[in-house]
Amino acid sequence: MSDENRKVRIAAVGDIHVRESDKGKWAPLFREVSRVADVLLICGDLTDTGDEGEAQVLAEELGSCTIPVVGVLGNHDHEKGRHKLIRHIVQNAKMHVLDGESVVIEGIGFAGVKGFGGGFDNYMLSMFGEGAMKAFVQEAVDEALHLERALARLDQEYGVEKKIAVMHYSPVKETVVGEPEAIYPFLGSSRLAEPLIRRKVIAAFHGHAHVGTIEAELPGGTKVYNVAKPILDKLGYEHPFFLFEV
Repeated sequence: MSDENRKVRIAAVGDIHVRESDKGKWAPLFREVSRVADVLLICGDLTDTGDEGEAQVLAEELGSCTIPVVGVLGNHDHEKGRHKLIRHIVQNAKMHVLDGESVVIEGIGFAGVKGFGGGFDNYMLSMFGEGAMKAFVQEAVDEALHLERALARLDQEYGVEKKIAVMHYSPVKETVVGEPEAIYPFLGSSRLAEPLIRRKVIAAFHGHAHVGTIEAELPGGTKVYNVAKPILDKLGYEHPFFLFEV
C-alpha cells in the first residue's frame, strides 16, 4: 500500500485530569495507545487543578508514549494562571500543545485551540450589553479566529487536504446533550463551527462536557467527537481513548 493510501490511526481523549498522586497510572495507557495508534490527541484538561506539579507527572508519564502527541489546554489548566508553565512542561515531553497553531504529522494537518463558551445556534450570546458580557463573547470570537488562522495556514502554507481540529470546548450543541441545558453556554460555542465548515475539516475532537454525547456532524460533513474520558468510560471502551482512521 502506498503512503498516500495508508490509513493513519488517531487516538483521542480529553479531560484526563492528571493529579500529583497519579505517578505510574498513565504509563500503561500511553504504551497501549502507542501500540494501536499513530497519533494521540489530548483534548484539554491535562491537569486537575492547573498545577505545574500535575503537569510534571503527565510529562513523566508521557515518556512511555512512542507516537506523536498533539493537544490543547483546557479550563482546568488555566485555573491557577499557570497555563504557560504547564504548556512549557509538557512541550518538553515532546507534546505539541496548540493554541491557535497547527502542525503536520503523517501528512495530516492538526489545528488546535482551547475554544470557549457562548452558546449554540439561535441561542448564542451576542456582543451586546455590559462590558463583561461583551468580553465573554469576544473571547469566543477570538478563539474562532485563532482556529481559522491555524486552519488557513494548513491550506495556504502546507497545502494539506486532510485537516483535523483539536479543542477543549465544543463547536456544536449535539455533543453536549446530556448536560443540564442551563450550562450549555459554558460548554462551547457555534462560532467554533464556522471555521471547521469553511475549511472542510474532516473531524474535530473536544472534551469538557463530561456527560455529553460522543458524536455529531456539522453541515458539510465534518464529524465532531466528544472524547471526554468520563464519556468513554461510561460507554465501556476497553481502553479510554477513541480511535479514528484517516
